[in-house]
Amino acid sequence: MALFHVARYAGPEAAGAEAEADGRARALLERLQSRARERQRQRQQQSRQQEAEAAARTEPAPGKRRRRRRPRRCKGGGAPGSPQAPRSKRRREDGEEAGAESSEEAPREGSVDAEAAGPPEAPGEQPPDAAGAPPAHPLLLGGFGRSRAPKVQPFLPTWLAEPSCVGKNVTEDLVPLEDIPEVHPDLQRKLRAHGISSYFPVQAAVIPALLESAAHGFLVGRGGYQPRDLCVSAPTGSGKTLAFVIPVVQALLQRAVCQVRALVVLPTKELAQQVSKVFHAYTDTTPLRVALVTGQKSLAKEQESLVRETVDGFRCLADIVVATPGRLVDHVDQTPGFSLQHLRFLVIDEADRMIDSMHQSWLPRVVAAAFPGEGAKDPFALLQRRRPQVVTAASTCCPQMPLQKLLFSATLTQNPEKLQQLGLHQPWLFSTRAARGAPAGTNVDADADADAGGKYTFPAGLSHHYVPCRLRSKPLVVLHLILHLGCSRILCFTNSRENSHSLISTDATARGIDVQGVQLVVNYDAPQYLRTYVHRVGRTARAGKTGQAFTLLLKVQERRFLRMLAEAGVPQLERHDTPGELLQPLVPRYEEALSQLERAVQEESRQKAA
Repeated sequence: MALFHVARYAGPEAAGAEAEADGRARALLERLQSRARERQRQRQQQSRQQEAEAAARTEPAPGKRRRRRRPRRCKGGGAPGSPQAPRSKRRREDGEEAGAESSEEAPREGSVDAEAAGPPEAPGEQPPDAAGAPPAHPLLLGGFGRSRAPKVQPFLPTWLAEPSCVGKNVTEDLVPLEDIPEVHPDLQRKLRAHGISSYFPVQAAVIPALLESAAHGFLVGRGGYQPRDLCVSAPTGSGKTLAFVIPVVQALLQRAVCQVRALVVLPTKELAQQVSKVFHAYTDTTPLRVALVTGQKSLAKEQESLVRETVDGFRCLADIVVATPGRLVDHVDQTPGFSLQHLRFLVIDEADRMIDSMHQSWLPRVVAAAFPGEGAKDPFALLQRRRPQVVTAASTCCPQMPLQKLLFSATLTQNPEKLQQLGLHQPWLFSTRAARGAPAGTNVDADADADAGGKYTFPAGLSHHYVPCRLRSKPLVVLHLILHLGCSRILCFTNSRENSHSLISTDATARGIDVQGVQLVVNYDAPQYLRTYVHRVGRTARAGKTGQAFTLLLKVQERRFLRMLAEAGVPQLERHDTPGELLQPLVPRYEEALSQLERAVQEESRQKAA
């Protein structure tokens, strides 16, 4: 059926004669409908006449079986006159009425009248316009309901997609010290003296791998090749610090000349102090020396612990340097005689945060200081120092002094673009969780990461809770938790320094700090990012112990926070309600604490002014 569009229009007098315009439109519509019915009737008659003539020409001889011929289809796939007929024929048929036609479909009852007026069809014969008729259930536009978009699966490099899996249960997957004989006997005695009789799963996997890479001495790699860089992703409190302290100390025990051969870079001063104490504990009876440069002392005082000027030049005073990135760059630029050309191990702890601070350009400065320029190379030196390159016969003719990078984090990113900034050489990943993507060129099922346990892993002994409350009742809720749970050591986190005046800590303590015996972590302010939550609650339930984490949530924060923790893989999140009748009796004690806080703040201000 031809398509028509009825355009209702008004004459010049439309402003005052709307009724008359409506009548003219109705009359026009009736004329168009009448013409459409007449054209449809003529087409039906022409089609039947053509079929009758064709049947007469192909009439079989008497006595032979009569064959019925199906209606002839046009090349476009439809019967003559149908919407699927060739465009040229439709133009010829509709050309004479082109002036009166438009794009709206004529009423369907016109075609019904035309079919009723035509002669009856032979039994079993298909209607001529059946092939081009619209489907019984036409496609309906609309119905745009909200549907969840399919999850996009990342395509990762092989080393990220297929890590060396490490057990995360630090109470069941322990490995006795005797099972790793590669560790030096003196270090084993040190471990026992500190009350350690077994390795945690991460330590049992990483320590042998690092010792193997330095099995032929720290000056050359195995077979003269560059050793692989290591990346370790494990929960907080899983023993990552000892996983690099033990092999680094053992590799440097045989050194003859004091040079900076190990550099540990950490994001905060507090964490650097903690790692420095661990190194001191395992090097106090060895000739190795450890230096801490974090900016807590003046630059001149720190320079005295790094180098000493003699008549023959500068003498290095540290084998292992523990530093923050900003202060490290200061010494690279301003400390005469401070050299990193003998650097063997570069340890980057809390690697995800260190990657975020790459805008400080500390890593390119360290690498440039570790590898001298082309003009400074001695062609007759026994050991060469070159950046990692393609392995060829020429590149392996001289022994290379390698620089091995070691990355450790509880929330190590799986973004290849971010990790590429570190310039890793054939990296090797140790992880307590399965990768969330597949190797490059490999497609995975949408539910393939269901067994991965979420984006991050948490200590097995940690229980998670959230407390819905109002903003003004937050201090009372904290006081109720302290009294109700009966914990002796509690760590409370806030998002601002002002709130920490009436509580305990900001996020500066959340990264890697090992506060002994913390039983309860309270998030006074809900963390904005998932990584922040992981590091906050990781201050408890460390080294196989149990702990609890409570987060205070406002009504507007509840939905987003629960979704964030579901993505993080929290096994179970319990709701803890605090009715008003439990909080009201605590008001007098809170008011007394506020008066004490006011005096403490005034005293702090006087000390700063002095």
